[in-house]
Amino acid sequence: MPSPVPRPVHLKLFLGIAALLLSACEAARLPPHIGRVRGGAGEQQLSKDEMFAFDEALPWLSYVREHGVQQFVAMFHDNKALTSDELLWGDEIEYHLVRLDEKQKTAKVALRAEEVLEVLRQKEHQFGRRDGFGEACSWHPEYGAWMVEGTPRVPYGGYTADLRRVEHNMRLRRKRLAAVLRPDEHAITMPAFPTLGVGDFAEPAAAAGNDATLSASAPDALITPLPRFHALTRNIRLRRGSKVDIRAPLLRDAKTDAAELARGIEMDAMAYGMGCCCLQVTFQARDIDESRHLYDHLAVLAPVMLALTAATPVLHGAAAPTSTPPGAQKKKGTDRGRSLLGRLADTDVRWATVAASVDDRTPFERGVPPDESAPRRSAEELAPLAGGGVAPLPKSRYESISVYLANCGGCMKRYNDLDAPVDGRSLERLLEGGVDEDLARHVAHLFVRDPLVIMKSRLRLDDATETDHFENLQGTNWQTVRWKPPPRATACGPQVGWRVEFRSMEVQLTDFENAAFTTFVVLVSRVILAFDLNLYLPLTKVDENMRRAHLRDAVLQQRFWFRKHMAPPEEPVDDPDACEEMSVLEILTGKGDHFPGLIPLIFAYLEAIQCDPETLELMRSYMDLLRRRASGQLATAARWMRARVAAHPSYRGDSRVPDDVAYDLVKACADVAEGRLRASELLGEQPIPPLRTDDAYYVPLMRRTIARGERASLLRAYAARYSAERDGYEGEGGPGGGESLP
Repeated sequence: MPSPVPRPVHLKLFLGIAALLLSACEAARLPPHIGRVRGGAGEQQLSKDEMFAFDEALPWLSYVREHGVQQFVAMFHDNKALTSDELLWGDEIEYHLVRLDEKQKTAKVALRAEEVLEVLRQKEHQFGRRDGFGEACSWHPEYGAWMVEGTPRVPYGGYTADLRRVEHNMRLRRKRLAAVLRPDEHAITMPAFPTLGVGDFAEPAAAAGNDATLSASAPDALITPLPRFHALTRNIRLRRGSKVDIRAPLLRDAKTDAAELARGIEMDAMAYGMGCCCLQVTFQARDIDESRHLYDHLAVLAPVMLALTAATPVLHGAAAPTSTPPGAQKKKGTDRGRSLLGRLADTDVRWATVAASVDDRTPFERGVPPDESAPRRSAEELAPLAGGGVAPLPKSRYESISVYLANCGGCMKRYNDLDAPVDGRSLERLLEGGVDEDLARHVAHLFVRDPLVIMKSRLRLDDATETDHFENLQGTNWQTVRWKPPPRATACGPQVGWRVEFRSMEVQLTDFENAAFTTFVVLVSRVILAFDLNLYLPLTKVDENMRRAHLRDAVLQQRFWFRKHMAPPEEPVDDPDACEEMSVLEILTGKGDHFPGLIPLIFAYLEAIQCDPETLELMRSYMDLLRRRASGQLATAARWMRARVAAHPSYRGDSRVPDDVAYDLVKACADVAEGRLRASELLGEQPIPPLRTDDAYYVPLMRRTIARGERASLLRAYAARYSAERDGYEGEGGPGGGESLP
């Protein structure tokens, strides 16, 4: 019998109910909401309804903010007493669809996500089981027209055995994706495609046109053809007053051009950020207080996990001067004559790139001089924007958190030490509506932003029953951790509770790695609650940790602020709230006598709940991966990729990544994930089984009558096989020389 964690979910009962609900939903041709622990953009936001153009939306911005607050207040009071004894949780993985041309040595993004998603959904409907047995998958569109998101269709539950489901379900998703792709296509889990926007980088070729982005290298054809994504792209640019401006430092190598080094890596489209893949984990908490508690503590862990999962060493680069002399033939296998190249970054992670790609702040809000090339806007033109478009906003919409949530009175004043502006009118309405001050400040901080996409058909709503306007602001504040109130209950699904989404991790190459990091975060959340840990740090130190997490090889070279005493010390100490700098290895495995480390606490917890041996053994292999990454015995994906680029014969030590180098890198990533290449420096001795697709779906025992011609053919074939087997048997033992054949 697998041992339960505290507050066990009655899984068989839950899955039985889930199966009935799924059947009812499918009979009504409604989407199966059983996986709604995931959350996300939501069905309304992914609809094909028409969106307001930016100029049309201006008169409605304050309306959406005002009614978004009213919707939150109504939802808060409707659900503040909601409890959910079931521990339900899930993961989200995003995939690049990539075409590898072995003959031409090119890697291109495959702009077929919409087509692939349709096939995947049809197959899930046709072959997915409805009785709660085994695993199933759910598929969702992402920002990029070459990207797919996969989640477990049914959430994982509250038993130790559910920890073993994670890798199996991730493996199943990869199989099912591979089964519907073309022979030269692969679903790859790496954060940034290394040559996005570089030369001939898409298959089929991306159509010209950049009305939404105005990008010099990333056409609008890269955006998934849903109104929300195009409106989001255009409106970020229009609100900002210029194209997005993404910068990353270039790696200094032996032959890096000085001018390029000074300029760094430059990108000018949302696709370079929102086109990155990641790994996210969502938990359903017991109640609102537990969700707020977990939100705060997981926010402290977010920078550490970003550094530990680092996997983004190559980014698209700005125009580079050609080094091929006039009249000379370009040497085959290099990109020296190309004006655009991938670049080796002097950072390891995607986060700052994504943050800049969705930064809609005006120059006044960013505190920088206006762009001379952009049209000047008057105070009257800026007036409809939140804060009149001039109130300082220290961060992009995609950043680390700026306000803790837990309602612990005076303790928040010690830790909430960041400049976190709030919308004054929203704060006033929230407090008048009976929301406590800590939570009200969190929501009012979200509402210093403007809604970026407004559906024409979803404007005037009943604030007592709808949450679209609140979710409009909530869903476009992309922070390292997201606090997620319950969605409105539907006829086709159980009531989902208060949730927390952990968002900082980089996606890994293999399902083994992704499962290891997912289960670590889940178990840490249980440890925080079971041992009543206190991880609070001043948020200025969390932000400093975030800055350090971006640096190259941060997992080994940087130290991170962490609380010295996670539990009240047994002996008196000068400052029980003290924090100190620790390595990632110390945070995971312990430091001195005062800090036990998170991994030992995980195993203490598993022992306390009498974890079953099979799960315990798998958790040991997962935690060993994390420990060896943190110690440097195993490389992060970023260090492994950078080393492969540096060792490639076509790499010239100049920080540029030519086409054939990018091809070999992407192919190696696919080969490792699909079990064709052993990467001991990345995974140690952990084997990755070869990827098969012939068992991607359950095979039904069909009731159909086999057609006459097919039946005759099958009978002849099996009669001949039986005869051959019998003759061979009699030849060895002679008639009557052995047991009779069945």
